[in-house]
Amino acid sequence: MDAVLAFELANRMYFARFITDRGDDFYERYAERHRELLLEQDSGECIFHVLVDQDGAVSGRFNLYDVVDGSAKVGYRVAQRVAGRGVATSALRELCRLAQADYGLRMLTAETISTHRASQRVLEKAGFSAAEDCEVAGQPGVRYTLRLTAPA
Repeated sequence: MDAVLAFELANRMYFARFITDRGDDFYERYAERHRELLLEQDSGECIFHVLVDQDGAVSGRFNLYDVVDGSAKVGYRVAQRVAGRGVATSALRELCRLAQADYGLRMLTAETISTHRASQRVLEKAGFSAAEDCEVAGQPGVRYTLRLTAPA
């Protein structure tokens, strides 16, 4: 938990450039929220992954949430220090592989604000297709989808 919080705090200003800041309360109550999320994972509602570098520091978070009936929503963020190096694309591809092979999911969706072209490229490189316009944190966005084939 401490490593994930350190990741969030170290990248707070960077993340706020692309999505609404989570606010001080998120960080002040992080331990409580973390426990709640782990309960959601235990119940099967969410599946959380962290990407850790060779020094043991978290460099990304890749999550499946609202897992129901073979589908899930995807959320991810990477540290500013690794952005633009293919880390997000590679990790998202692995998350999609796990979603299909290990979790039996058939459909993934992800949303990003319309102006966040880097995130859109990551989704497209991982096989997602733009499906429709949506709203993300009060901003115009795009919903992406990826249909996964049934595991062999």
